[in-house]
Amino acid sequence: MSATLFLPAILAKLADSKELAVEGDTVGAIIANAAERFPQLAPRLRDEQGNPYAYVTFYLNDEDIRFIGGFAAPVSDGDELTVVPAIAGG
Repeated sequence: MSATLFLPAILAKLADSKELAVEGDTVGAIIANAAERFPQLAPRLRDEQGNPYAYVTFYLNDEDIRFIGGFAAPVSDGDELTVVPAIAGG
């Protein structure tokens, strides 16, 4: 399935774009596709086992993937996946 992956500015620098056209039938497959094309993104999107980090939130069409199956959540043509890293401050 074709989808769009939206990256925050800090990660967009690693892919030279805030928006990536990606392929995959699950969120995990989309992340794997992006990581394969842009290896420098891989360690910032998932851990060594290919699982999402607790401090990086992914939204599939405005739904937090933690509530719809995580990386196993199905993706349809035209879906949008947004990456939101945690920001600490005080």
